[in-house]
Amino acid sequence: MKSFCLTDTGKVRDHNEDSVIIVRNKNNDYLLAVSDGMGGHSAGEVASSIAISYLGKHFQETFLNMNKEQAIEWLRNSTTEINHLIFSYADDHPESKGMGATLVVAINTKDYVLYGNIGDSSGFVMKDGKLHKITYDHTLVNLLVTAGELTKEEAKDHPKKNVLMKALGATKNIDIDIFDCDTSVSGLFLCSDGLTNMLEEEQIERVLLSDLTIEDKLIKLVHKANNRGGTDNISIAYLIREENEEGEV
Repeated sequence: MKSFCLTDTGKVRDHNEDSVIIVRNKNNDYLLAVSDGMGGHSAGEVASSIAISYLGKHFQETFLNMNKEQAIEWLRNSTTEINHLIFSYADDHPESKGMGATLVVAINTKDYVLYGNIGDSSGFVMKDGKLHKITYDHTLVNLLVTAGELTKEEAKDHPKKNVLMKALGATKNIDIDIFDCDTSVSGLFLCSDGLTNMLEEEQIERVLLSDLTIEDKLIKLVHKANNRGGTDNISIAYLIREENEEGEV
């Protein structure tokens, strides 16, 4: 397996509120996670950092020999605890009131692949040379698309496309959406909306299928997003499950 992650401030924002991580435990299980923070007074970067730091440490310390059902429960409990930590920080730092973050996470083991998300950071898998979105964006426009009130084309440039319906730190009770994936996938790909708002899925797919190294693929995606405006922070995590897939040697 090969993995790589990176985060970039972009061309417009003056600081980076995203956090990203890839960690491996003693059993060679992997956790990938991306969190996009929101809130004034640098609170967004604090919220995303709380989420990612907790997940990374908690995964390495407690995620051992878990079956799929236990892993799902671990994800739910971890999300609840992160939400509590964000609220506790805001209570202790009044200037950070209203802070929050999105979260997309993937767990890769030899027996199963799980995804989870809250908000509009995205999770994809690569299978049979095609990129497939797994997660569901918790946005107002996506809700309207699902209800048939907007088309996907209308949603792309809708003035309220960034309005979130669910986020860590938004409500005391939070529930993460969890997706059980086929273990035959060749790649796990996570990103913040700083990438998906700038590039179409086909453009991302084309880069991931290129003959570049895994590091250069992600660097190229960030470069492309910045060339198209770089209006937001950009974070990506990528795990290739099969050594000979997608141009890797």
